[in-house]
Amino acid sequence: MSQVAVIGGGFGGIASALRLRAKGNNVILFERLDALGGRAQVFKKNNYIHDAGPTVITAPYLFYELFELFGEKLDDHLDFRSLDPWYRFNFHDQTQFDYGPNREEMLTQIEKISPEDVDGYLKMLKEANAIFELGYQKLAGHPFHKIFTMIKYAPAIIKMRGYESVYTFVSRYLKHPNLRQAFSIQPLLVGGNPFQTSSIYALIHSLEQKWGIYFCMGGTGKLVHELEKLMLRHDIKIKYQHDVEHLSTKNNKISEIHFTNGHTQKSDLVISNADPIQVSNELIGRKKISFHNAFVNKFAKHSMGLFVLFFGSIKQYSNVAHHTIWMGPRYKELLEDIFDHHKLADDFSIYLHRPTCTDSSFAPKGQDSYYALVPVPNLKGKQNWDKIKEQFSDKILEALDKTIMPGIKENARDIFSMTPNDFKSNYRTPYGSGFSIAPILRQSAWFRTHNQDDKYKNLFYVGAGTHPGAGVPGVINSAKAVEKILYP
Repeated sequence: MSQVAVIGGGFGGIASALRLRAKGNNVILFERLDALGGRAQVFKKNNYIHDAGPTVITAPYLFYELFELFGEKLDDHLDFRSLDPWYRFNFHDQTQFDYGPNREEMLTQIEKISPEDVDGYLKMLKEANAIFELGYQKLAGHPFHKIFTMIKYAPAIIKMRGYESVYTFVSRYLKHPNLRQAFSIQPLLVGGNPFQTSSIYALIHSLEQKWGIYFCMGGTGKLVHELEKLMLRHDIKIKYQHDVEHLSTKNNKISEIHFTNGHTQKSDLVISNADPIQVSNELIGRKKISFHNAFVNKFAKHSMGLFVLFFGSIKQYSNVAHHTIWMGPRYKELLEDIFDHHKLADDFSIYLHRPTCTDSSFAPKGQDSYYALVPVPNLKGKQNWDKIKEQFSDKILEALDKTIMPGIKENARDIFSMTPNDFKSNYRTPYGSGFSIAPILRQSAWFRTHNQDDKYKNLFYVGAGTHPGAGVPGVINSAKAVEKILYP
């Protein structure tokens, strides 16, 4: 039995705490804020409730597993509702496409847009299934802390054309520009540019088809709350308002955790759910980290920033699906502005979350709750968000008002926003990025910060910045990877 300290209560930290407690260890989780969840915070503004972070549940079995570790059933505590459609796309040419679980309905829609792409879609899905078998089933929860593992799987990755981008992969099968956008946009949900992200991430199509897309009734906040109760029922200690100041090292181990409140903690194992680059630079110190981590830090390409606009509406917009993606006039060029030039362009695309489509508790009767998420440059762009955020909020509402939500400028209530500045200050992400480092091939698997530190053998990493990467399935699978290292 070991004494385990988990730093950070995001999904990666929560999953690690539960998995290592199930192995019989004493576990203490330290959270900097006064609530668990990491990016999955809950905001309340007057009568409106907003999930601030992830709202899409894919691979729900990962949450079921956490309850099953202790002989419990998730369904006794939570209600996962299947969504249909999964996503509604509203394109700039005013056409609409619903992506969802009904294969025949989707093929009918594809045929209306581009008849020649029906066969192409089916071929693409078949290839995505093959990528899924390797990229997810075999590798997602498998640690890549040793170079030999990367060498072992490199031929298969090359055979799958992992060196190509997701957009290139999709374009091999689909011709219509709208369909190419709809089926290549998924990397943006984990912080990647579809024109740069490895085609391995095309496995997301297969993952969605296999398990569907769900929403947790009561929101992601309810999910976090029930996981918190699960931890407490099984004697995991949780310490809130414990902000790590630095990590002491001795004999290639983390010898002590020092908190800003004066508390110190010695542990046999330290599991960090903090961003690995922040841990290296601020908690350990650049001069004391491994060569691999120094390399990652120096050459890291970070994900984009996020601007999130929260608002209620006194009018319901039934045409807006639970997850609606409003596409702007540009695609590739806009992404180049965001990722490569760090330029805040005049145009944008919007990921619109309407939880009241499924769960009416998020707003007063007959009203709606929303957030509008817009990919923007991270803080390398040096935008003055404090100065421009109100103007940018107005532009988003105006764009929605003129298209799919007429009158929303007058109907919107209790408006507030989060900018990359907030991501940096609230979540300690380098450059205020939304998803840690970007999921490009040279930053995947062994090339990310390893699940086990190369120098400090009792230090382990979970979360978006380590393998397998961002997104809820990714961060929960990172806890599985750590478990496999400790219990091979």
